[in-house]
Amino acid sequence: MNNDILEPVICMALLTFVMMVWMYATRIPASKKLEEEGINLQNLSHPSKLAGVFPSNVERVADNYNHLFEQPTIFYAISFIIWALSMTDSLYLTCAWLYFSLRLIHSFFQATINLVWIRFGLFMFSWVILALMIFRLSYNVFI
Repeated sequence: MNNDILEPVICMALLTFVMMVWMYATRIPASKKLEEEGINLQNLSHPSKLAGVFPSNVERVADNYNHLFEQPTIFYAISFIIWALSMTDSLYLTCAWLYFSLRLIHSFFQATINLVWIRFGLFMFSWVILALMIFRLSYNVFI
């Protein structure tokens, strides 16, 4: 059962890979179009200069890809600690799968219709699940 905690971790990594492919599938054609319009992309080489240059549907996918390197890094760390300490149980597994599911839905919403309040709710709910994992693990390790 202990290795089961790695399944949602691998799914998170796969989600990140899918979002990277999606990002380049939208960004490369958008970049080519900008070049055709006479924009020198080299002048936009710093990320701070890219804001608002690409269409919203292209930026949303890139934003989501970047977001997958923020909060989920804590999920990875917590999951690996649970695994390393052989503490995987049904509650941790349920939380891990729920966390992955919420991040998957969050990614879909952000990259497509981008309903801000739904996206925010998904983000906050995923934080609640992650916090539950963090506090439970902290209790199990420190007490």
